[in-house]
Amino acid sequence: MTISLRALSLAAVLSFGAISGVAYAQENPEVGGAAMFADKNIIENAVNSADHTTLVAAVKAAGLVETLSGPGPFTVLAPTNEAFDALPAGTVETLLKPENKDQLTKILTCHVIPAKALSTDIVSMVEEDGGEHVVDTVGGCKLTLKADGGKVTVTDENGTVANVTIADVIQSNGVIHVIDKVLTPKM
Repeated sequence: MTISLRALSLAAVLSFGAISGVAYAQENPEVGGAAMFADKNIIENAVNSADHTTLVAAVKAAGLVETLSGPGPFTVLAPTNEAFDALPAGTVETLLKPENKDQLTKILTCHVIPAKALSTDIVSMVEEDGGEHVVDTVGGCKLTLKADGGKVTVTDENGTVANVTIADVIQSNGVIHVIDKVLTPKM
């Protein structure tokens, strides 16, 4: 009887995990030389990535830490430090100034989709829509997702194409996909 109850309890926990989207056995890739944990939220993981120090500083400056620590679910397209470095000289420094908080917030929220979309979900949406799928972001931007030969790209409203370099970094409140460009709202 004890074994049956334990088996039933384990089955209930696993079923709840499947329903709630918690990834108990998910093996996350390392990002920026750091382990990423499926039971931590987007902010708790991002602060450990050496490749995302600029993004973390920008999120703090924009006042988005609490939001991205919240329940979500969110899909965050996370530009690397190299992506920010590729912007015109002085852009990041200017955006981080308090007087530019609204503009910075707009740019950052254009990297956040208000749903959890794994790469398999993205590929399915793209295939169902005949080769590309448009998504709305928290910041009101429209991004075009494409998938070809296992490679996922994201195009912003200005035509900037970002490649997903690390996909499916599971978080307790969503998923992160690392990208190689900074996406911007329509100018």
